[in-house]
Amino acid sequence: MFDRFLLIAGPCALEDDGLNLEIATELVRISGATGLPIVFKGSFDKANRAKIDSPRGPGLQDGLPRLARVRTQTGLPVLTDIHESAQAGPVSEVVDVLQIPAFLCRQTDLLVAAGRTGKAVNIKKGQWMAPEEMSAAVEKVRASGASDIAVTERGSAHGYGDLVVDMRSFARIRSASGVPAIFDGTHSVQRPGRADGSSGGDPEHIPALVRAAVAAGCDGLFLETHPEPRRAPSDSTNMLPLAKLPALIEELLRIRAALAAVNDPPSGEPPTRAEDPPSMDPPSIKDPLS
Repeated sequence: MFDRFLLIAGPCALEDDGLNLEIATELVRISGATGLPIVFKGSFDKANRAKIDSPRGPGLQDGLPRLARVRTQTGLPVLTDIHESAQAGPVSEVVDVLQIPAFLCRQTDLLVAAGRTGKAVNIKKGQWMAPEEMSAAVEKVRASGASDIAVTERGSAHGYGDLVVDMRSFARIRSASGVPAIFDGTHSVQRPGRADGSSGGDPEHIPALVRAAVAAGCDGLFLETHPEPRRAPSDSTNMLPLAKLPALIEELLRIRAALAAVNDPPSGEPPTRAEDPPSMDPPSIKDPLS
């Protein structure tokens, strides 16, 4: 699963079949047009919401059939979060990837239960964790039987209301943990507690951050997307509009192609000389959100 650059995308919380399949169908189209492997994500339960009355999703009993229908009708592999060790078994029978939420990335029983399923496991890095510290979480999953593991970076807490992304994290995670490092370009623009006690967000910064992460060498992307983010029951302030996703993905793949050309120039074409100064002119890139 994580042996090549990929995109994990979908709504924050699962909604009805119509909405889930609308998003998944567009992801299939994007994957076909670009060759980019895509995993559909959707949470059956958002168990770490800020408020007691915040929408949490359809729950395990209704959510798993919805994920199964996406998988069956589109052929996309699917991913969802688990919050309790008892969920690992039944969820693993439906999905291709189990995800450990950032707030739970040190929960030993949960990590061990995920590893024992033998499924691919994506561990979200906690906002308070150094990149190197994630090696312990990875080892808990690996020692329990999983071999296909990734860590997803979503930034570090800065004060009480912002997340800051250190672009060195991808190399540091890979070096310390020996697993791919994915970038969460949508949760990284969250502003915890800034929306009447719930998480706010600055989605206009998503394109710049994902460009930087791709240029810095991340091994994949995690982007929550929705046809109408403002109407979404969860994370409405920091999801990427679905209509903006294709242009952004095409741009990011061009960045990867440019980097590949620099690092591995065609036969007979000399590599860029170290003594040649880089151009000081900024690239002309159209912002997909404009």
